[in-house]
Amino acid sequence: MISGYKISSNTKDMDIGVIHDYISRSYWAENIPLNTMAKAIDNSLCFGAFTEQGAQVGFARLVTDSATFAYLADVFVLEQHRGKGISKWLMQTIIQHPDLQGLRRIALATSDAHKLYEQFGFEPLASPNLFMELHQPNVYK
Repeated sequence: MISGYKISSNTKDMDIGVIHDYISRSYWAENIPLNTMAKAIDNSLCFGAFTEQGAQVGFARLVTDSATFAYLADVFVLEQHRGKGISKWLMQTIIQHPDLQGLRRIALATSDAHKLYEQFGFEPLASPNLFMELHQPNVYK
């Protein structure tokens, strides 16, 4: 726990305005439409970091079947709340969540947060030659 903050996985607690504002400016989902972001949240296991007053300051979501696989996406902590351990607390909460126990694989993609995820056991793909993707980077433009 971090004094002055709380974490929730209740989708009703998520502030779509804060989330969309951040994600729509991110390198991974620039210009994502609000309705697309809302649909993604509705169909994911979401985690939010909040001040004690309820203002959203961080977010992460997992696309998962809750049995074998999850994909971690859209992780952020607002700039003015960084450096307090919120991202580590968020990750610890995610890793320990009951619906994510016993999964064979949790995958993610990042260009700048490798050190954070390594602390929780994430490593580069063991067999990158097995993975493929259909990537449409301009879908939101």
